[in-house]
Amino acid sequence: MPNPYPLLTDFSGPTIYGWAVLAIEGWLAGYQTSFDTAKSKLSQNNFTLGYKPADFQLHTHVSDSTESGGVIYQKVNKETETSINLVWTAGRNTTCFGISAKYKLDCRTSPSAQVDNASLIGRGYTQTLRPGAKLTLSALIYGKNFSAGGHQVGLGYELEA
Repeated sequence: MPNPYPLLTDFSGPTIYGWAVLAIEGWLAGYQTSFDTAKSKLSQNNFTLGYKPADFQLHTHVSDSTESGGVIYQKVNKETETSINLVWTAGRNTTCFGISAKYKLDCRTSPSAQVDNASLIGRGYTQTLRPGAKLTLSALIYGKNFSAGGHQVGLGYELEA
């Protein structure tokens, strides 16, 4: 006879999560970990460091000693924002690289674009409908094999209370 309560049969033990964040004068450091009590070992071990002065942000991370990366964001002027993202995975020896930009056409309209080394091309358009209400249209196109399909289209509606 099958078990009528399949979710109640796993008594392997809880996972304990912990994290800490420290912020001092534009610097931000964080650590996150989890401990699997059933296996008596750490199952996650992540560290991040960031710096945020007035016009740019720098963020780096190391995840489980297998993935490391960083992001540089800059507000070039009051209309233009850019970012560069780099991630390296040790086990697969792969590197991901991407750039993105956002331009504020007027006080209500912002188009954005991104591209990465896997030929993923993203486009976005955000329109402020009224204060506290935004509509976002987005698309992600797989440029490496355009005819294969699998492209994504998104629609978002944001309400601020």
